[in-house]
Amino acid sequence: MSDAAELGAFLKARRAALDPADLGLPPGITQRRVKGLRREELAQLAGISVDYYTRLEQGRAKNVSDAILDALARALRLNAGEEAYLHNVAAPKRREKSVPQRVRPELQHLLDAIQAPAFVFGRYLNVLAWNPLGGAVSFDFGRLEERSMPKLVFTDERAKHLHPEWDAVCRELVANLRAESGRHPGDPEFTRLIDELSLASEQFRKLWAEHAVQEKAQGWKLIVNPVVGELRLRYQTLRLPDDPDQGMVIYHAEPGSESERALGLLASWIAEAPADARVKLPATRRNVRPS
Repeated sequence: MSDAAELGAFLKARRAALDPADLGLPPGITQRRVKGLRREELAQLAGISVDYYTRLEQGRAKNVSDAILDALARALRLNAGEEAYLHNVAAPKRREKSVPQRVRPELQHLLDAIQAPAFVFGRYLNVLAWNPLGGAVSFDFGRLEERSMPKLVFTDERAKHLHPEWDAVCRELVANLRAESGRHPGDPEFTRLIDELSLASEQFRKLWAEHAVQEKAQGWKLIVNPVVGELRLRYQTLRLPDDPDQGMVIYHAEPGSESERALGLLASWIAEAPADARVKLPATRRNVRPS
């Protein structure tokens, strides 16, 4: 999909997600034929002509000003991540040649010093580095040849067991992936990844079509660890100042909770177990047929 087409699809999806009643708009004399706001209603809220807004949705408008994008963001009630995505796809920067991402040795040393599960992800939400606890909480990253979180969640049969709240994890992950893709409009690697996931997973296709955007920041994860059982963990994401395409995710449990005690047991088990015996998970199993 071209950047202009993606902009139009995003605007249309966000417009459909709005409830006219929440904006103080009348229901109309006749029943609405489409969900959300009409084009003319959104154009009025944004202070632009209906014709110009229609051209935006149809991918026929170029060089959209920041002022118009800001007005559309306000009218659509976009959050910060959605507004950033809107600006990124409307005015994409010149795409530089993609190069393999590497984690600095100093960053790996920092990961190893953190006494909590932690890992670093890259621009395609692939895991680039981790510490021992971070590689043992759910998927055993050290035993995987490919560490793409979107592929693991949507195509690995173990994901639903590891993540009991799988539907919520999927929804958040897709919104995170769209936010990441917005930083690199037109990147062919994103196109290949999205095409592969769309072929493999009906769930991914459905969620991707919703055009939800959410920066990976913080939240909760419920994980059924294969060694110590259920873990309810909070996570925080820290973007690296020298490479905003990399982020460090750190998990932690509530003080005094069962999850904190379970993490302590997992850390002890890792320290005592031989390296080749850590987190004995079955071999990775993938769905190769559409789900």
